[in-house]
Amino acid sequence: MTERKLGAVVQGWSPPRRPDHAPMQGRLVRLEPLKADTHAEALHAGFAGHDSLWDYLGYGPFASAADYHQWARAREDGEDPRFFVLCDAQTGRPGGIASYLRITPEAGGIEVGHICIAPHLQRSAAMTEAMFLMMQWAFDAGYRRYEWKCDALNLPSRRAAGRLGFSFEGVFRQHMIVKGRNRDTAWLSVIDSEWPALSRAFTTWLAPANFDAGGRQRTSLSDLTGPLRANDDPALRGQTG
Repeated sequence: MTERKLGAVVQGWSPPRRPDHAPMQGRLVRLEPLKADTHAEALHAGFAGHDSLWDYLGYGPFASAADYHQWARAREDGEDPRFFVLCDAQTGRPGGIASYLRITPEAGGIEVGHICIAPHLQRSAAMTEAMFLMMQWAFDAGYRRYEWKCDALNLPSRRAAGRLGFSFEGVFRQHMIVKGRNRDTAWLSVIDSEWPALSRAFTTWLAPANFDAGGRQRTSLSDLTGPLRANDDPALRGQTG
């Protein structure tokens, strides 16, 4: 008789709740649910003149603040994707947007995406904290799998995912057509068993003691998350970040 191979029993499993509209507060950043009347004008101003921000998204760039306001208004009450705006914790200035999407509580999976960050917030500790807060909410809610997907040609996105502790899982060839162009999609993930160690890595990196008087990091996040990744992204071998 052929041996039957089955997956491990998932003990005590119940589907987690879906993301709600509650804000998420950090030391450096506050994630607020998208509201067109509150956020759209400032977001558009931050994105304006940087059309490359939209190269790998299925929409944009937007010709005017009114066009972006219309786009935001159509999505502010959406359940999936569920959009949040990254605002400076002290000034309230919006500097970017991100969402939960492909939310499947029955499978315990959730994805982060639609990330668009104005230049003044890119490569900042606030941006990292925002990604940490979104990941923390998902695992605290009971999700088992947190996904990051991007155009396989988008090496900055793949590099950012690796720095944040996502493990590379492969490339789906000819996965989509976006703006008339082929898109192969790189898939990465963090799973719940990896989260406790990753959470400690984020907490260590975000601590004020990790930065000198000039705001320069003492220990890089990549150094903390690298040993925790199940698989490294082969496209990034030999690169640092």
